[in-house]
Amino acid sequence: MRGLTPLPPEREAALSGLYAAASGAARRRTLASFAVVAVLALLAALAAEVRPLVFAENIGKFTAYLAQIWPPVGLEHPLEDVRAWYWGLPKWLALLGETVLMAYLGTLLGGLAGFALSFVAAANLVRSPTVRFIAKRFLEVCRTIPDVVFALLFVIAFGLGPMVGVLALAVHTTGALGKLFSEVVENIDMRPVEGLSASGASWIETVRFAVLPQVLSNFASYALLRFEINVRGAAVLGFVGAGGIGQEFLAAIRNFYYADVSAILGLIILTVIGIDLATEQVRHRLTGTEEAR
Repeated sequence: MRGLTPLPPEREAALSGLYAAASGAARRRTLASFAVVAVLALLAALAAEVRPLVFAENIGKFTAYLAQIWPPVGLEHPLEDVRAWYWGLPKWLALLGETVLMAYLGTLLGGLAGFALSFVAAANLVRSPTVRFIAKRFLEVCRTIPDVVFALLFVIAFGLGPMVGVLALAVHTTGALGKLFSEVVENIDMRPVEGLSASGASWIETVRFAVLPQVLSNFASYALLRFEINVRGAAVLGFVGAGGIGQEFLAAIRNFYYADVSAILGLIILTVIGIDLATEQVRHRLTGTEEAR
């Protein structure tokens, strides 16, 4: 290229050597990282007793069960077969609605609690390390213990029923959303906060007028995502007596009602897909509005 002065051979050789050394060091670090990951994966597989040969030998049992629960719908009388297959549809839909309502109420209660605690756990809003430590550890306890364990504890305390599932989902959602919300708060633009604080606004007023406008769309997006997760979780909580469609699903599995298993599973899958599609559109609108601002 015109206008460029070629480097002296000695300088060019020195720079080439430095580049080769730097790129070689980067490749060695990458290879070392892959080797560490491979060794850890091998150790984890040994500890978890992962045995590929046993998996290969018994995979036929899994596929055989899938064949047994395959929908009993033929080509000769498809409508009659579908009616016989979904013989319990009114009852199942009622239980499925109960499951969705459990997920909704658990998400609402947990979201409100996580919403309140997220501001207390944010390092850029609360200067007291003690307050932040207590809030963060509480959120960790809520999300570390599985919701199934919470459901078992609540069953012992309150007995069987949907309330158990709502409480279990609410506690676990508090920890999960509180963590996500606090991270959103910690990444806000602090200039509005500093301006309100300098003008004498209280902490609550600062959160209301300087923080909330920046985080509400992300909060809503995370809450909708959590609602999807809780719908699936509510179905599983029925296994431990928390009500909903999961209890009926477990009964069908235990009694070897293969057609009922596939019918209920199909309803759950369609419900989750529908909720996922609906909440995805809402999330895109929220994030699009935020980006437009």
